[in-house]
Amino acid sequence: MSGKIESNEILNRLPKHLKQFIKPQKYEDYSAIDQAVWRYVMRKNVNFLKTVAHKSYIEGLQQTGISIDSIPNMYGMNRILKDIGWAAVAVDGFIPPNSFMEFQAYNVLVIASDIRQLEHIEYTPAPDIIHEGAGHAPIIANPEYAEYLRRFGDIGCKAISSAKDYELYEAVRHLSIIKEAPNSDENNIASAEKKVEELQKNMGEPSEMALIRNLHWWTVEYGLIGTLENPKIYGAGLLSSIGESAWCITDAVEKLPYNISATFKDFDITKPQPQLYVTPDFAYLSLVLEEFANTMALRKGGLNGINKLINSKALGTIELSTGLQISGVFSHVIENNGNPIYIQTTGETALSYREKELVGHGVKNHKDGFGSPLGKLKGINLAIEDMSPRDLSAYNIYEEKTITLDFEGGIKVSGEIITGKRNLQGKIILISFKNCIVTHGDTVLFQPEWGIYDMAVGKDIVSAFSGPADLNSFDLITHKIVSQTIHVKKSKNRLELEGLYKQIRDYRAGKNKTISRTKVLEQLIERHPNDWLLSIELYELAFKEHEKNLCESILKHLETLKQNRPEVGKLIDDGLDIINAKVKV
Repeated sequence: MSGKIESNEILNRLPKHLKQFIKPQKYEDYSAIDQAVWRYVMRKNVNFLKTVAHKSYIEGLQQTGISIDSIPNMYGMNRILKDIGWAAVAVDGFIPPNSFMEFQAYNVLVIASDIRQLEHIEYTPAPDIIHEGAGHAPIIANPEYAEYLRRFGDIGCKAISSAKDYELYEAVRHLSIIKEAPNSDENNIASAEKKVEELQKNMGEPSEMALIRNLHWWTVEYGLIGTLENPKIYGAGLLSSIGESAWCITDAVEKLPYNISATFKDFDITKPQPQLYVTPDFAYLSLVLEEFANTMALRKGGLNGINKLINSKALGTIELSTGLQISGVFSHVIENNGNPIYIQTTGETALSYREKELVGHGVKNHKDGFGSPLGKLKGINLAIEDMSPRDLSAYNIYEEKTITLDFEGGIKVSGEIITGKRNLQGKIILISFKNCIVTHGDTVLFQPEWGIYDMAVGKDIVSAFSGPADLNSFDLITHKIVSQTIHVKKSKNRLELEGLYKQIRDYRAGKNKTISRTKVLEQLIERHPNDWLLSIELYELAFKEHEKNLCESILKHLETLKQNRPEVGKLIDDGLDIINAKVKV
């Protein structure tokens, strides 16, 4: 199992560039301590969340096959998730935001397969299987919410990032990794925190990705639902945090009605949130999402859209009014009276129509960039795209004709027409010239010796978005993660402690009933006096089997622990409360 990834119908639909982020879960790598951490968090959460979480959470735990006693095996989860039209994959921590959202668009839940350390049991800034599996997965069993999540991914993966967004992503990823890693140097953590803080303060105008990421945070991660007076929890960050799930419903956290203003509310991933947004129902989430989508270049296009792509310095696409799509890294735009009149890409570029690359217009044909005028011709009310074959003939826009096209704004295209391409509606979308020169005033934009000139036809840019139109046009298997999740070699002492946890886990599971729990307790007190969770596990078994003397010995040790480590006192008390109350979970 450790070396392979099981697939299914949903995962088979994923494009190759998303599959590069998937890794095997390696279930056997989870230690008995990891399993105990999962079990403690789930028992405590489910006990508490039954009264404060949206009803879909508890129902979803059953529907998605998530066990309280064991870390979920994603291969088993997938067999159950497929019944609600979803799947899950394992990844290494944070992945780029566009990719994360694109997974959602394919109905695939991204799950960071590592699990938080016992020392960070209440909260971790790094995504882990408790957050992803126990937080996100159950809620998607609600059809309305699942559709919101899918639609969010559909729109979010088209959001345009700024050049600084990726730098911030890597900085946040690095910070989350070293904060969760064992034995991290405090100075390194402080330095990483400072870098994130400095980047956040100098991001400039927020990009579309930054804004939609805010919406994702205040809904999918930290959302409340219902009324301001009596909200319920549905956000995965709250559902998976045994500290914040309790704190968030108190008056210490301000409750605000959810609306489009949440787009501009930033968040700090490393700290509890001082305010949260409450949506009246899941359907309302989609209304706000659509309201935001209407502000995006995806739907507005225009000069602002092309400028967003230029500022991103990343692969993006514009779609013209004819439906022709130009994908590449946009480097320049010439404007006139607030309208783009010439666009230019640099490097590999592809032309498509309806997300399908035009034959003969892939990156091999346009390896050095692509430029084209936009708009109408001077003195002619009829745009080229709206001309009938008779109109085109009348204006000499015809094969083998040598012509000068004089565009509004001052772009001139002079050359011999070779041929043209039309869309399904019969509108001409591309005209190819030989012996062509393109100018803007005294500036030469294309020269005859450069070869064939392909001119896009379109009076307007109707859409601009991140990524290529046709996913097959570019090699997208290029992502290199700078920071890898840190897995340190376990000490002899740690392996010994894991062995004690495994004995108790095997005893509870009925695999080995000959284990002396009294001896395990003695070894724990002698060799691992600072560990508290195994004592809780031992107490639960002794309590259920009415072993009074063993219970008293464990409680005495736990009291000593609370005095020596007051920071874990509440965790101990909460664990005992669940057991003593005989909560059926």
